[in-house]
Amino acid sequence: MKKSIRDSIIVGFALFSMFFGAGNLIFPGFLGNTIGDQYILGIIGFVITGVGLPLLAIIACSKGDGTFKTLSSRIGPKFSIIFTAILFIAIGPMLAIPRTAATTFELTINPFFPNIGPFIAMAIYFAVNLFFVLRKTSIIDTIGKFLTPALITLLVVLIVKGLVMPIGNITETNAINVFPTSLLEGYQTMDAIAALLFAGVITTSLKSKGYKDSEMPKMILKSSLVAVIGLAFVYGGLTYIGAQTTEFTTSEIGKTGLLLLISRNILGSIGPALIGIAMFLACLTTSIGLLTAGSSFFEKITKGKLSFKLNAIIISIISLFLATLGVDNIVVLSVPVLNILYPVSITLILTTLMSKFLTNIKAVRLGVYTSLFFGVLSAIPGINLSFIPLAEIGFGWFIPTVISIALGHVIFREVKEENAIA
Repeated sequence: MKKSIRDSIIVGFALFSMFFGAGNLIFPGFLGNTIGDQYILGIIGFVITGVGLPLLAIIACSKGDGTFKTLSSRIGPKFSIIFTAILFIAIGPMLAIPRTAATTFELTINPFFPNIGPFIAMAIYFAVNLFFVLRKTSIIDTIGKFLTPALITLLVVLIVKGLVMPIGNITETNAINVFPTSLLEGYQTMDAIAALLFAGVITTSLKSKGYKDSEMPKMILKSSLVAVIGLAFVYGGLTYIGAQTTEFTTSEIGKTGLLLLISRNILGSIGPALIGIAMFLACLTTSIGLLTAGSSFFEKITKGKLSFKLNAIIISIISLFLATLGVDNIVVLSVPVLNILYPVSITLILTTLMSKFLTNIKAVRLGVYTSLFFGVLSAIPGINLSFIPLAEIGFGWFIPTVISIALGHVIFREVKEENAIA
């Protein structure tokens, strides 16, 4: 096999596994259960935000040096450092990493080993993370060659059998606003934000394999396509199978309960154990990716004063204590944070991709700060933004941001970037 193709597949598998966390397993099936016979529309909506946005994020990063700094530095050096640090802290030790540990305990360890306490179980989980992360030079290959194939095999078995041998009839649920709901479900996976952080890890891996800067955009795109095709298959399959459960479930079952029910109906008594293994691998690979990216970032911005090893240990300890809050409390904590981070991140992604047309950097900066302003407003309890178009589906910031960029091109004298992104 040609070296570039082989490397694209390996790195693409690694990227898939880093994206694919616990939420990615839980959300699609529950969405299918909610919308029933409208599952096709649901799959489209979920894939747009759960797959499309992460792909755009990595493509945007590849237009520069392959890292999030490419996007954020356009707004200003201080903004770049502050927002990137907040991004790493928020979906690293504050949200995503603790959620992977808590989910692993609640769905993989506690049901089968109830005598093991949560703190001990999660401490072991983070010890396993550190084992892989501290072997920094081989992390991507380790994930891509070993952990990801095991995860994909389990998911393929579950989905293919569910497609060939349906577990129930797909019925009407009279669900409303299916497409907006599906967009929001994909939006909440955090994958678009994670993509901004993972891009640097992927770039580093490809450079270590000998690829030149001129080759990087093409290789990053190939690797990304491998990952997003895998994600689309899993999301579509799980949503379709979830739609088969409408006849024999109630609204009280919950997301994790539904996933265990699906696994038991498709794979028999061994199903929950297999899905537990899949959940563990999904959580582990995601936390490894986030821990690696975060540790590298803080080593770089402190110019080595905080070493990669020290950062990995600190982030793991913080994540361990937050993980003891449990999945539900972490999810509640994540909602206002994501309402602030997502608008800014998406604005940075889209304006970077359209940089050939949006040449007035002052207008772009106005748009980014407008998205931040409305994101903060949406996160404040008691403030109702429903009068703004798209606000009810979590995109109330979008129209004001577009208007502000347009006005910025009119108001400000055009100031092009000194180092425009190609």
